[in-house]
Amino acid sequence: MKKVISTTKAPAAIGPYSQAIEINNMIYTSGVIPINPEDGILVEGDIKVQAERVLLSLSELLKASGTSLDNVVKTTVFIKNMEDFAAMNEVYARFFTNNCPARSCVEVARLPKDVLIEIEAIAAL
Repeated sequence: MKKVISTTKAPAAIGPYSQAIEINNMIYTSGVIPINPEDGILVEGDIKVQAERVLLSLSELLKASGTSLDNVVKTTVFIKNMEDFAAMNEVYARFFTNNCPARSCVEVARLPKDVLIEIEAIAAL
């Protein structure tokens, strides 16, 4: 059976989807964008500022799911400009330090609310 995961410590869903789903001892998150969960306001700034907000929210979402960034097996990073890859990677490396997950990173034409980055994750419980 699948279980819907929800927390106020990560941005609320802005459409007909769940923040995360638990099934078969795995957590599948929706994409997280840089919205401050406390006030629902988009975090403005460069890719480093936005990436940090996304990864903080993703960490809280995983914590609410009963797991952590340490148990992430795969992430997908969507960035608006591949020129931001190195700067994003600097922030990403602070959150994933050992046994880093598999990852895909793709440049996209546009993201929700015109943010610079969105990250989704798959984690084990």
